[in-house]
Amino acid sequence: MSDSKLSTKLGQLFMFGFKGKNPSDEFLDFLKEEQIGGVILFEENCPNYDTIKQNISRIKSCYRTKAPFIAVDQEGGRVSRIRGIPAEIHAASYYGSKNIVERFAEDYTHSALYMESVGISLNLAPVADIFLNSENNCLFDRCFSDDPQVVAKFVEKAVEVSRHSGLLSCLKHFPGLGAAENDPHDEIAVADYDEKLWNEREKIPFMAGLQKGAELIMTTHMRIPKLDDKIVTESEKIINKLLRTKLAFEGPVITDSLVMKGADNLGEPGEKAVKAFNAGHDILLFGQDLEENIEAFDKFEEACRREEVTEEHIETALQRISGIKLKLDSNVLQ
Repeated sequence: MSDSKLSTKLGQLFMFGFKGKNPSDEFLDFLKEEQIGGVILFEENCPNYDTIKQNISRIKSCYRTKAPFIAVDQEGGRVSRIRGIPAEIHAASYYGSKNIVERFAEDYTHSALYMESVGISLNLAPVADIFLNSENNCLFDRCFSDDPQVVAKFVEKAVEVSRHSGLLSCLKHFPGLGAAENDPHDEIAVADYDEKLWNEREKIPFMAGLQKGAELIMTTHMRIPKLDDKIVTESEKIINKLLRTKLAFEGPVITDSLVMKGADNLGEPGEKAVKAFNAGHDILLFGQDLEENIEAFDKFEEACRREEVTEEHIETALQRISGIKLKLDSNVLQ
């Protein structure tokens, strides 16, 4: 990498978690040194309101200029990192099965305002998948419906509520995980749809969410042979053709966690980061293992110096991320 200024900004391309109730000094030092772009909170980091707020305050104190994304998976039901009312709401399937959009909006508003009040800026939700396979244990209660139009209604409402509450939204799991049977947490998920069917089905909730202003999209570790032999996480074809062109999405694309077993075939942490980034992702999401996170960052940085990653792509990703962070800083979400 010839641009030394660019090399100091590589941390913006990563999002990491931490173990335990509170972030360790080592983790905070890593954030401070590399100015890591985002931190994802897990349930053990969120035992109560005061602890969450204190943890986020300590994290933010590590940053010189742009604050990091403070992200959480707070979908509702079993995927709720913050437990208890008002932050924890029902699972998506509860609202979808009863078709109670306004009740969902009311509950999610309380949850979103709670998240914003503690300093969370990004909810990795809503789930825009359509529940198309009853054997899909990964998603069995996380989808609003098996009807794309119903899913679209709830996705639109979730994005609206988030924006009014000062939170960023992230649509997931692109290009659509609902037709798969296996769980990318355990192995590569596989689905059997082609582009024509995707246009008529999976595309609908994602497009609805984007039209309401969703800021990010998350992919996942799945293979769709009729679209590409590569898994989505390393598929430039799927990200560029379907996401950038068909959806005309210009914002940041984030990976699903690269420590999930569905991503194991991509190699070591640094290799995963490089392959996912070169496929078109802008933000590389990892887990809570500090040693693994440092390895991923260091190896990615080395790959950049060897010019295995283009400066043009780094600059574009940084611009996308910066554009979203500008929204947070200027409070234009509300």
